[in-house]
Amino acid sequence: MEPRISLVTLGVSDLQRSLRFYRDGLGFPTTWDGSRGVVFFQTGGCALSLYPHDDLAKDISAEFTGPRAKFSGITLAHNVRDKTDVDRILAQAAAAGGKIEKPGQDAFWGGYSGYFSDPDGHLWEVAWGAFPIREDGSLEIP
Repeated sequence: MEPRISLVTLGVSDLQRSLRFYRDGLGFPTTWDGSRGVVFFQTGGCALSLYPHDDLAKDISAEFTGPRAKFSGITLAHNVRDKTDVDRILAQAAAAGGKIEKPGQDAFWGGYSGYFSDPDGHLWEVAWGAFPIREDGSLEIP
């Protein structure tokens, strides 16, 4: 297996609400508007998709249907080039309907970060200072 993540899919309870959050609120570009039952966003290095939670669970196995836990053990991260971008993006997420779970603050690892959740509770870390960011937006992990 090549060391690559091609697509991250988030199971969502309301596809159109999530489309508006990511496209209109956070500015993620898409050409798929959900009319085909799925939304795709082109991001740097990997794509993000939104798919109805119950349909995604059924696609995996009947064992996965039912209520979701508040914390699944997975977070998504958006690393930024400037420390001030952390608070700006957290505010943008809140204005779009997200919830600030942890405001931006100095982190134990020497950087600055905070967390927001999207309308379905998917957690995003916004972080500065962890790793250098290449010109194309990908991380350089030394």
